[in-house]
Amino acid sequence: MFDGIDPIILARAQFAFTVSFHFIFPAFSIGLASYLAVLEGLWLRTGKQLYLDIFRFWLKIFAVAFAMGVVSGIVMSYQFGTNWAVFSDKTGPILGPLMAYEVLTAFFLEAGFLGVMLFGMKKVGKRLHFTATCMVAVGTAISAFWILSANSWMHTPQGYAINAQGQFVMAGSWSKVIFNPSFPYRFVHTVIAAYLTTSLVVGATGAWHLLKNPSEPHARKIFSMAMWMAAIVAPIQILAGDAHGLNTLEHQPAKVMAMEGHYDSHPNGAPLILFGIPNAEKKRMDYAIEIPKASSLILKHDLNAPLKGLDSVPQDKQPPVAILFWSFRVMVGLGFAIFGLGLWSLVARWRGKLYDWKWLHRAGVLMGPAGFVAVIAGWITTETGRQPYTVYGLLRTADSASPLAAPAVGASLVAFVLVYFAVFGVGTWYILRLIGKGVETGETEIDDAPIRTAGVTPSPAHHPEGQPA
Repeated sequence: MFDGIDPIILARAQFAFTVSFHFIFPAFSIGLASYLAVLEGLWLRTGKQLYLDIFRFWLKIFAVAFAMGVVSGIVMSYQFGTNWAVFSDKTGPILGPLMAYEVLTAFFLEAGFLGVMLFGMKKVGKRLHFTATCMVAVGTAISAFWILSANSWMHTPQGYAINAQGQFVMAGSWSKVIFNPSFPYRFVHTVIAAYLTTSLVVGATGAWHLLKNPSEPHARKIFSMAMWMAAIVAPIQILAGDAHGLNTLEHQPAKVMAMEGHYDSHPNGAPLILFGIPNAEKKRMDYAIEIPKASSLILKHDLNAPLKGLDSVPQDKQPPVAILFWSFRVMVGLGFAIFGLGLWSLVARWRGKLYDWKWLHRAGVLMGPAGFVAVIAGWITTETGRQPYTVYGLLRTADSASPLAAPAVGASLVAFVLVYFAVFGVGTWYILRLIGKGVETGETEIDDAPIRTAGVTPSPAHHPEGQPA
């Protein structure tokens, strides 16, 4: 069935499929963990049952999303040994410790406090439970720190040497490896994207229930908090994305050339191509709609600044233009749509119509999955733009794969597709079902003190004579 297909293409497709599924859940859980910490903090500060009800509602959803993220992440790690054994061998001395740090710090922190967060509301005091919630939120951020550090090193490697076996090993200081040139920009951009992704899901939930009942207090509060996040953070993300793009231009210029669709160099100012059809055969952009010199203004802050094109890059070192060109536009387009939703909500709030404008609520529901699409499009842009390398400029993708036959890789790819859609499809359906039910008015507030010491059951009181009271 897969005879005649390049096994490297199949291995790349398999990793792209599994990581796309995986990326959805951390992008949601990073933002949702922080949202839960904010909700519990507001409940402790104000004493309002409303915040506790919303906290309990999203806690159930967080538990399911977190579990699916862990499972999908484990599968990805196995692929490094099966499909990408050469890559694992050569980069292991650098990437192995970074992944170990993620497990020893972030994962253990999350796992250690997750049980208290999920099941300890009535077992421990309010402040200890809030501490556990905060620790889980901090753990998700630390996890993103280490994973993005490792990923960024693959894009902008530094602080390494190559030993006699052809392996990348640390040279000098680990700080150069960890804080490589693209890491700060990628970390900020990705974490903000996670917060926006979560705000859109939260906002869509509130909007959905406002369409059914505009006076529902939980839906009002959920929608209001989500729209504040979109309105405030979306502009920050645009600025962060611009800074990340300038950093990419400095360290991976071919990626930016492909993103912009610049097949040719422009010595007197490059146009911003809004839309077009990349023609790989003739090395040109067909039916281009462009703004003259705007790309030079954005990337160099000078209308007449020269910009090199892909004609200055050898053919065997160019990334695939069509994928990058369109994935980048999907990401940017959705980013501005999120920004527009935030502005719309500010107008509605200013006019006192935040809970009354049905078209705003419909737009909020429609934008619910936009964050997931945007982060996947951003990941495709980032990782496809690194091609044809796994370690940029140093280790080619063709030299990183395991010596596997196409039928073996293809069979596992089919198995992953079937199992993932079945398992994670059910999980997603369950999350949507919980969202559809809405927030339920919960139990009364918990006491400050634990009910009893863990694992100890009080014995009945006795009379001095030994008879039960």
